[in-house]
Amino acid sequence: MPRTAALKPERVPADSKPTLDMFTKNIGFTPNMMSTFAASPIAFNSWATLLGSLSKALDVKTRDSIGLAVSEVNGCDYCLTVHSFTAEHMAKLPANEIILARMGHASDPKRDAAIQFARKVIVARGKVSDADLKAVRDAGYTDANVMEIVALVAMYSLTNFFNNVFDPEKDFPVVAPAGAI
Repeated sequence: MPRTAALKPERVPADSKPTLDMFTKNIGFTPNMMSTFAASPIAFNSWATLLGSLSKALDVKTRDSIGLAVSEVNGCDYCLTVHSFTAEHMAKLPANEIILARMGHASDPKRDAAIQFARKVIVARGKVSDADLKAVRDAGYTDANVMEIVALVAMYSLTNFFNNVFDPEKDFPVVAPAGAI
């Protein structure tokens, strides 16, 4: 049950409206998370700017896979529904790759290294080992790429925490609990 109501369009703060309208136009509808998050123009617009910037980091399959791995660790059911949907429909990841990503892996060795590293970052709260850093570098990631992975972990954690706190009504297809995959 949602802990706060998603805002009706007429209640969205003026400073959030352009950003929310852009998402609505691009997605085709207004997700409940966004219409809830829009209540704080500062937080919402900051997140949207970060999302826009990080959409240029790495490739879409790796970004979505990191989102799935981080959301699984953080236990964010809302984000798992969103990332599962976008991984399938936008990143074109097959179902088995979505499941692998939720478990912190991928069949592609380079993407697997990024996902494993991202998972270690969130589980260890950034206190990864030298071996963890070496493994992601050895897979072909530059230090700039590693910084992008860390930034993606932080961004996905932000929405995970937001959605875990406010529990907006799910508006994407529900996915099976982690224990069932």
